[in-house]
Amino acid sequence: MQAVVLGSGTSMGVPVLGCTCPVCRSDDPRDRRTRVGGLVEGADGRRILIDTPPELRLQLLSAEVDAIDAVLYTHDHADHVHGIDDLRAIWRRNGALPLYGPADTLERISHRFDYIFDPAVVAPQGTSKPNLEPRPLEAGREVEIAGMRVLPIALSHGAMTVFGYRFGPFAYLTDAKTVPDEAIAALRGVRVLVLNALFDRPHPTHLSISEAIDVARTVEAEQTFLTHLTHQFSHKELAARLPEGVAPAYDGLRVTF
Repeated sequence: MQAVVLGSGTSMGVPVLGCTCPVCRSDDPRDRRTRVGGLVEGADGRRILIDTPPELRLQLLSAEVDAIDAVLYTHDHADHVHGIDDLRAIWRRNGALPLYGPADTLERISHRFDYIFDPAVVAPQGTSKPNLEPRPLEAGREVEIAGMRVLPIALSHGAMTVFGYRFGPFAYLTDAKTVPDEAIAALRGVRVLVLNALFDRPHPTHLSISEAIDVARTVEAEQTFLTHLTHQFSHKELAARLPEGVAPAYDGLRVTF
């Protein structure tokens, strides 16, 4: 199994448009953070994409990904969804590409991008649209997707519920404000955890840096990588202040099991 952090940035990405702070002007490639997304590849080579951020095309090109077998959505906020049209260009091995996620998330995506999901909308000759099939998931109910066992985990993102996902020894959680006891129990035994962290100060819908560290300590994964990062901290600066076993993620980070 291999996991890839395709994008590690918050909703505005880094550099932020119009910003001239040291992080936005940094020449460290780890400080260039596209919108958050991930990929998991099984032992048989099949791949599951996590979210479709706006830079999806560039992320897949950079990761040299030419085919995926399924998409998991955490939720339907723009920075996690608005690269969905790029799925029309990615190769799918057999038929429609299945989209998995919370039922309400898939419903809102289908409404927002009705040209994709409405069978009455036919792409004009010489054009195309993504061939996608929504498949709702239930939190706490493990399913097999692309040959991998996937456990959806419910998390609070302010007033809404988002899904994190566990793939055996690996778990991917983003846009969480809290990680409830049920989620902690579901994460026990993971070796690598990817977890969102935003500012030093508290935020109404995201874990802060210190809150994410507390979650990492409670889960006790061998390694936790923080994602959904802003331009307030450079990679080097944040890495220097994090405790052992916790590190900043960066675009293109690969972890192999």
